[in-house]
Amino acid sequence: MPRLLLWLRSLAGFLRCFWNLMRSLMVWRFRRLMTLTQNVRVGCQVPSSCHLPEPRGGTAGADAVALAELAGLKLDPWQQWCLAESLAETDDFLWSAFEVAIVVSRQNGKGSILEARQLAGLFLLHERLQVHTAHEFKTGFEHFLRIKNLIEANPDFDSRVSRIRHGAGEQAIELKTGERLRFLARSSSSGRGLSGDVVYLDEAFALTPQMMGALLPTLSARPNPQLWYTSSAPMSTSRVLHQIVERGRSDNSGRMFFAEWANPDGVDVGDVDAWYRANPALGIRISEEFVRSELDALGELSNEFARERLGIPDPLPSVDAKAAKIPELAWARTLTNRPPVLGVGEITISFDVSRGGEYASVAVAAGSISAPYVEVIEHREGTGWLASRLVELVERWEPTAVGCNGAGPTGAAVGPVLAAFRDAGISADLLHQVNTVDYKQACGGFFADVIEGRLCRPDNQGPLDVAAADAAERQLGDAWAWDLRSSVVPISPLVAVTIARALLPVAAVVSPQIFAY
Repeated sequence: MPRLLLWLRSLAGFLRCFWNLMRSLMVWRFRRLMTLTQNVRVGCQVPSSCHLPEPRGGTAGADAVALAELAGLKLDPWQQWCLAESLAETDDFLWSAFEVAIVVSRQNGKGSILEARQLAGLFLLHERLQVHTAHEFKTGFEHFLRIKNLIEANPDFDSRVSRIRHGAGEQAIELKTGERLRFLARSSSSGRGLSGDVVYLDEAFALTPQMMGALLPTLSARPNPQLWYTSSAPMSTSRVLHQIVERGRSDNSGRMFFAEWANPDGVDVGDVDAWYRANPALGIRISEEFVRSELDALGELSNEFARERLGIPDPLPSVDAKAAKIPELAWARTLTNRPPVLGVGEITISFDVSRGGEYASVAVAAGSISAPYVEVIEHREGTGWLASRLVELVERWEPTAVGCNGAGPTGAAVGPVLAAFRDAGISADLLHQVNTVDYKQACGGFFADVIEGRLCRPDNQGPLDVAAADAAERQLGDAWAWDLRSSVVPISPLVAVTIARALLPVAAVVSPQIFAY
């Protein structure tokens, strides 16, 4: 037995030396890549704030980078550094970092770090279950398609795949040896019951305390779990991400690997040096011309440019901010796992534009006023897409009504929608612009349905969940309406479902056809 223990200790020492050598080679390669780009200006490859947990031994970073290259995924120096340092291990071969947080502006390539890490989990580290989650289904689905294409591009990887699931909400990659990578859209309840070796929380700006409360206990039974957060800078509603950034910048970061590319508050949004400081991919995949055009297009919305491109977080709302109108528990009870089966001619449609026109939402409602079902089917930036999408939905589903609030920011979209209806031969009478009285009644009726448990909605409705968690009331005489002025997130998804529900008939007849938009 003493000889066996001695042999095991010797083996462990050898492995530590080998992994330290590999890490040294990784650092050498990082520095070499930096010198190759020294004559071309590129974004800062070193984070403005970082924390590396201790103790730190070997890392599989070099192998993970090489594995990604076999799939055709070539990482930038900053991406290689993040991957290598996040995979550092203790002397007991556990992850040095339980939490990995990477906060960097959009379009810089944090998704590629996740792809490389997930490939390593499948083919190098042999982790039994990885779970990738995103704020919206379409974002998670795009990531699923990218990593699927990476695997299929390498015959050796592809030959080890048992099957790839494509069904909505069931996307997964399963290997013949049992390793799995699942893809989910987040909700307040989607973390319950999951127990993965690694959980990825992309778009972490939309995390809520309820989501974290549902997720974290599921990791406690795993022998060596790791939790990833990736995001652009926090919004004013990003309470969880604000706390993560605060911990990462402090001296009390614990077992968190933290890397943030950001600027100090108050920096000039036109300062080109600030652009390079917060965007490591600037000069590689992002051009100065694009960033300048982006700044011009945003115009007066310089705070959005500061957050999304310069890495400056929006401040948390003050303590005297209005309280949200909808109780959290009542909203959670509106979830249904069995959406109704609906057909042509049995729905209403509504659209709404957020204050400032940054986002627009389209929602549907079905059933009846006494038993309404609502769902957001589109939530996108801008409004240029709205009219054509509404025409497509009307022609396909023949709704009984299309509604909107004729006042406020949505009013500017009514003209283009009516013009598109006219060009498509759709009667203008289909469009109902609710007045102030109707809108107040719609808001009150929607709220009553939530409180009394009549309303139902599907899961994985991230933008609607966020809007419902933030929206406050604004008094209008003896009634109230959703308050656009005090909202710190786009509440257009909530306004859209509110109006769609108000257009429902007193009673509804549902035919046995499947509703699929």
